[in-house]
Amino acid sequence: MVQLSVVIITFNEERNLARCLESLSGIADEIVVVDSFSTDRTPEIAKKFGAVFIQNKFEGYIEQKNFALQQAKFPYILSLDADEALSPELKESILSTKENWFLDAYEMNRLSNYCGSWIRHGAWYPDRKVRLFNRNKGQWGGANPHDRFIPVNPRSIGRIKGDLLHYSYYSLEEHIAQGKKFSEIGALAAFQTGKKASAFTLLWRPAFRFIRDYLFLGGFMDGYYGFRIARLTAHATFLKYSRLRELNRKNDVPG
Repeated sequence: MVQLSVVIITFNEERNLARCLESLSGIADEIVVVDSFSTDRTPEIAKKFGAVFIQNKFEGYIEQKNFALQQAKFPYILSLDADEALSPELKESILSTKENWFLDAYEMNRLSNYCGSWIRHGAWYPDRKVRLFNRNKGQWGGANPHDRFIPVNPRSIGRIKGDLLHYSYYSLEEHIAQGKKFSEIGALAAFQTGKKASAFTLLWRPAFRFIRDYLFLGGFMDGYYGFRIARLTAHATFLKYSRLRELNRKNDVPG
């Protein structure tokens, strides 16, 4: 059986961290928490559960997660966010994989809880994530804030059963605030890679996102919350490309 390091990055996660760490019982051979200088009880909670606690300046989600990988003792990694936890079925799947590990990485479904309700349709489910992997076989990449683990060999990815439980937003206000924050980060990341946003992009991207998530992916089946998620996601998409267009104009990049 391989030995598994569970790696978590945090910043002011006292509301979520204990639930996450409790779900790791019987799974983790080591827990590493890399913290961005929290001002709440996050350090206390991490240490209570016996985690290796390291503080590191936050430069970006991708950068922080790649730094965290290198702090782990074992090359076999389970990477979680503090607002996530393992379902019982997923724990059994991970234990089974530890006993018979033969691929570079494994993906799992993520099931999100939104304002107290589980969201089972739209773009939010099954929302497959590669979170169990050999760190020597890949690294975190993508575009901030939407990081993803990228294996060297994309054909060496398996899928395991069970849901990664994601406690996303507790209120509408949290969702709106996070949407604004992520749209700003996403616009800056897009600008830095030379992407542009035309007036047409500003119109069709949000519209397409809403129609895809709410109608084609079945977001309407989650009722009022499904509509709210699709609407706010479309709005965040508009904010991202609006901000990117503004950055293009300030720097004289034609749209």
